[in-house]
Amino acid sequence: MGEITIVGLGPGSFGYITMETWDKITSAETLLLRTAKHPTVEEMQARGVQFNSYDYVYNTKDTFEEVYQTIANDCISRAQCGENIVYAVPGSPLVAEKTVVLIRELGKKLKVKVNILAGMSFIEVLYVRLGIDPIEGLTVIDSKDIERLVCSTENGIVITQVYNSQVASDTKLSLMEIYPDDFKVTLIQNLGLPNEKIIEIALYELDRQTGIDHLTSLYIPPYKQSQECFDLAPLTDVMARLRSPGGCVWDIEQTHRSLRRNLIEEVYEVVEAIDFENAELLCEELGDLLLQIVFHARMAEETGVFSMQDVIDGITEKLIRRHPHVFGDVTVRDAGEVVLNWEEIKRKEKAKERTHILDGVPKDLPSLMRAYKLQHKAAKVGFDWDNITPVWDKIEEEIKELKEAIALSDPKKVEEELGDVIFSIVNLSRFLKVDAEIALNSTNNKFVKRFSYIENKLKDKGKSWKGTALEELGKYWNEAKVTFLM
Repeated sequence: MGEITIVGLGPGSFGYITMETWDKITSAETLLLRTAKHPTVEEMQARGVQFNSYDYVYNTKDTFEEVYQTIANDCISRAQCGENIVYAVPGSPLVAEKTVVLIRELGKKLKVKVNILAGMSFIEVLYVRLGIDPIEGLTVIDSKDIERLVCSTENGIVITQVYNSQVASDTKLSLMEIYPDDFKVTLIQNLGLPNEKIIEIALYELDRQTGIDHLTSLYIPPYKQSQECFDLAPLTDVMARLRSPGGCVWDIEQTHRSLRRNLIEEVYEVVEAIDFENAELLCEELGDLLLQIVFHARMAEETGVFSMQDVIDGITEKLIRRHPHVFGDVTVRDAGEVVLNWEEIKRKEKAKERTHILDGVPKDLPSLMRAYKLQHKAAKVGFDWDNITPVWDKIEEEIKELKEAIALSDPKKVEEELGDVIFSIVNLSRFLKVDAEIALNSTNNKFVKRFSYIENKLKDKGKSWKGTALEELGKYWNEAKVTFLM
């Protein structure tokens, strides 16, 4: 069984190679380079160093992950066959070098000894050139892992291996989801070489630069972006603490069903804040509603059913699927066509679980809203009148049947017929393109205002409800109608 010794070729010119590394290179039985595209290689060749490189692998694989895994596998296989290998990588072995990570993992698993020599990375040179102190916080990430970049950007970020213009373009687009388009970043090319180039550019200009190659990196300075990004972690952490042993007894005892009413109430409080056009109140009520969502997600996570991240991922994927005109190649003419597309996509998604026309209308919706949705679904398949005239006739018919039920003094029949009347009124609202729920709620609010007016009048005059004639109450009611004009 052979051994693997991993060394670094430094960040640029030949002078950055350590003496220990040079001794290993010049005495190696087998010297393998991840890539010969490195500034030190020409000088190594001039000094008679013999080596093989893995550059050919880059041309045979589709992804960098496959390239790195192939290199790691080959190094381990050679060592298993008895070769003592010196494997050289650009920079330092333990700075942004995925093959080293893979070789170490495989070596540990297959009992192959792996030695790593300290080397100088481009980071040390970068500190000096940019005048930054890493103790203040610095994230180093490979361009291919850019999607893993988290929202927090209070530390500086170095993105390595910006290989070409396409990678630069992908990197730019990913960063522009977090940073302003014109945010100033620093482009670093050929660091530590005579033709070193370090320039500050606007982020949107990144892929317009010339000479982008394997020696190109990007530095992004710290960025305070409290308004551009948010983090659910504080809330989910608090909820986890409340539900944990030693937390809140009440919170621990709750179930999905016990919180059902709370969720409904919070939704209506959000709606009320919207009606009041009160931004501060709306912010507060949205927070209360979000708490309910996090609460339910936490309970589900405790039983392994799903997590808060599953909730977020699910709705994100759904939005992308149902907006093919934004995230795909579908073209739409107007908002109406967007709705049609949405409904068609939704119908296909729910085809297996919704086998009947009226499936999908929650039974616990407010009654007026549920009636509207049931009628709307039935109308989609042609179960509807062509115009409003029969709707009026149906209302008159239902009122007549209600009067007949009242005359018979049959409470159950009265309840049934009254429901039919209300259902018919909802149908009228649908033809008039008026939301019955909103209309009735508006009337409720109007009644509250007018009734409060009468109540205040009675207080001002020192009168009681029982001691005031209905005619006088009617007078105040008419005054309230004029006062509020609604």
